[in-house]
Amino acid sequence: MSENYDIIVIGGGPGGYPTAIRAAQLGMKTLCIDSWINTDGTQSFGGTCLNAGCIPSKALLESSELYHRAQHEFAVHGIGVGEVKLDLKKMQERRTAVSKANSGGVKMLFQGNKVTGLFGFGKLLGGGKVGYKSHDGKEETFTAKHIVIATGSEPVNLKIAPVDKDRIIDSWGALELAEVPETLGIIGAGVIGVELGSVWSRLGAKTTILEALPGFLPMVDQAIAKEGLKQLTKQGLDIKFGAKVLNAKAGKKDVTVEYEQDGKKETIKFDKLIVAVGRRPFTKDLGCDVAGVQLDERGFVKTDAHYKTSAEGIYAVGDVIGGAMLAHKAIEEGVVLAEQLHGEKSEVNYRTVPSVVYTNPEIAWAGMSEEQAKAAGHEVKTGSSPFAANGRARAMESIVGMIKIISDAKTDRVLGVHMIGPYVSELVTEAVTAMEYGATTEDIQLTMHAHPTLSETFHEAALAVDGHAIHSANKRKPAAA
Repeated sequence: MSENYDIIVIGGGPGGYPTAIRAAQLGMKTLCIDSWINTDGTQSFGGTCLNAGCIPSKALLESSELYHRAQHEFAVHGIGVGEVKLDLKKMQERRTAVSKANSGGVKMLFQGNKVTGLFGFGKLLGGGKVGYKSHDGKEETFTAKHIVIATGSEPVNLKIAPVDKDRIIDSWGALELAEVPETLGIIGAGVIGVELGSVWSRLGAKTTILEALPGFLPMVDQAIAKEGLKQLTKQGLDIKFGAKVLNAKAGKKDVTVEYEQDGKKETIKFDKLIVAVGRRPFTKDLGCDVAGVQLDERGFVKTDAHYKTSAEGIYAVGDVIGGAMLAHKAIEEGVVLAEQLHGEKSEVNYRTVPSVVYTNPEIAWAGMSEEQAKAAGHEVKTGSSPFAANGRARAMESIVGMIKIISDAKTDRVLGVHMIGPYVSELVTEAVTAMEYGATTEDIQLTMHAHPTLSETFHEAALAVDGHAIHSANKRKPAAA
């Protein structure tokens, strides 16, 4: 049996399902094939993000933060809660429910936008054809004018620390632990590593992170990264930098890890070890070779500026093409591709892609750091303002952190905004909007912000660029004569 479509999307995650929905909205007959199977055997759209990444991890981060606050912070508000008990089983049930609600929402969106969604495996056959095999073995062949690869990524495994899904686990398995380990090791102090470390450290695990690089979050402005490291260390995370893991061996009761730091070999044991060293493109059994889709040396699908691969009529978006491996970047690429295929002029502005680390305090940024701007040849001016000077932050008992703005000294254009503090995952969008419209720091200075709000710190940082901060301790430039 064969059926014709205008567009077939292989992959139903953040790159795939928005592509399918937008294409259908534009009048294209659309099919989306997704292979995801949950650990309980159910099938759902949403890919890693909704099922085993962004959404479930944020559910656990929220729950673990509330648990920590109930133990250590509620009293200052005059709230007595008595003995605080952890019910990890219920916490994990909530995490699962949150994920299923989101993934179920995608299925409803498919129905509402008349997207045909199928669970199973899609494979490129060449000649505009896609082979489909359902999870129960049923096979069909479909044809389409446009085929989109949106198969995403998967956790990177290490030969020196092979995942056994028991003692040594990946980032997916780390979300499903049935009990809090007494000691927890994590390889990698990137975004995934510190978020997972925060969850289980708050819940009681003595957590050590081994990071091969010499410093923390090198892509973040170092003033922000320094404060982030300080706060995570205060919270009990033991992060060892320049620690190169040599091997990890799982036993019946623990994991023995050998690593090298400062030229010395060290050995440490953990109840559980999480491998969180990044993600790699998922193209296994996709048929790229058969269809003539070229991959680069790291396995990413090669595309041009319009997401077209080396094969006629085949495109790719999201993690599988590299760049920032972020769900929102994949979403935008999918929407833009659908619009381009419809003949519209649409593009992604990669200079303003926001990034967030959902620790407490949160870390977020968009655009260049001061170090990156200088390396790119910009003469820069910067301004920062601490949340300690913000009335709303003080009322919330969340005064840790600051916002820093980096701008071009000649044009005053904002080059980047980096921040750490309460709800900066939300505040960073203000920076993205300003940069998208080519705002100068003066534009932000002249934009009224409601009082009292956390966003006033963004306004103050802009004022500080020119020494005009009102509520934070920045030196003002003398008035012109």
